[in-house]
Amino acid sequence: MKENIVIIGGGIAGMTAAKQLKALGYTPIIIEQKDHLGGHVAQWYKLFPDMSPAADVVNNLKKELKDVNVFLDTKVLDWKKTLSGEYELTLSNGVNIRTKAVLVASGFRLFAAEKKEEYGYGVYDHVITNADLEQWFGGKKDNRIPQNPKVIGFVHCVGSRDLKAGNSQCSKVCCTTAIKQAIEMKERFPQAEIYCFYMDLRLFGKKYEDFYINAQQNYGVHFVRGRVSEVGENIDGRVQVKAEDTLMGKPIKVQLDLLVLMSGMVCNVENQDWARTLHLDIDNDGFLKSADNVAHIVESNQKGIFYAGACTGTKTVPETLAEANAAALEIHNYLSND
Repeated sequence: MKENIVIIGGGIAGMTAAKQLKALGYTPIIIEQKDHLGGHVAQWYKLFPDMSPAADVVNNLKKELKDVNVFLDTKVLDWKKTLSGEYELTLSNGVNIRTKAVLVASGFRLFAAEKKEEYGYGVYDHVITNADLEQWFGGKKDNRIPQNPKVIGFVHCVGSRDLKAGNSQCSKVCCTTAIKQAIEMKERFPQAEIYCFYMDLRLFGKKYEDFYINAQQNYGVHFVRGRVSEVGENIDGRVQVKAEDTLMGKPIKVQLDLLVLMSGMVCNVENQDWARTLHLDIDNDGFLKSADNVAHIVESNQKGIFYAGACTGTKTVPETLAEANAAALEIHNYLSND
């Protein structure tokens, strides 16, 4: 076996890169601060646009990592570059590792929906997030979701494209996730009326437009172009949403049994502290900054440090998997030429 390659993050990016590095003859070491592999995808139920089970992606990767060193519940306490050009990492489990290359695959975090106080998350009984709903699809009990909702609403761009929330960027996946979840709710509750409140629908990926048309024509999902201005709770516990339909040019008011907020992807602020100590560039959106955004996405501004996945910005699952494979090959090329 060739030398150790440290991978920070055990989500699908880190797992995919570890699989490829192992195939290339290296010894990948995954460091994951949570108690499980798979990251956010491990908490998801189905993936758009094919409605494939998210668990299949995670479990198939786990099978490929049987002989890979994985440290769960572990953080990097200290990280420095030695005079020989290697990196020395001190882990919270007492292990020290030296390596010539590090792959950062530390992902993202979801925007905290309670920061948008006007939407009532954590205040009203029947307001949840996309992540809450996804876990409910997977079997987790949630008393905020009525047994037989008659009217359901989805609010796009919660914490994304929002200067007041400190994030002007599009989260890329929220529109399609809302469509996916709206279809899933319609399949579970065929008689329910479902509304999607959006600013602009951004459906750039393969089959995404077909996915949207299918939601309209075959599932009867109502798409309302306009930002929600106010959310309240009626005396009967139902959620009241006020918005402006900018296509019709008039205000609307809808009574809902359930409101789902599409929390966007934002930077993992934990990355920033150690990034500064290593003089890694941080972009103006808080994500780690690639060497450039065209030809060197998986490379950092520091020799021997590489990136994969959503640590550098919002990514879909296919983009993340492709980028992880590219990063593994780039590391191989770097070490082969070293």
